[in-house]
Amino acid sequence: MARTSHIAKARKTPKFGVRQHNRCKRCGRPRGYLRKFEMCRLCFRQLALRGEIPGVIKSSW
Repeated sequence: MARTSHIAKARKTPKFGVRQHNRCKRCGRPRGYLRKFEMCRLCFRQLALRGEIPGVIKSSW
């Protein structure tokens, strides 16, 4: 319940632009956010390992 209310609150446009906080589009996680992909590091890793993000491959050296 608390998480869903925070997600709903984050979707509204704040009174001041500085107050806006990035959240993951899939799970709503506020931390570990990757701007380029608009998701958190955990969701990014899951999708990248499944090959669902185009252009992203696992590195090996």
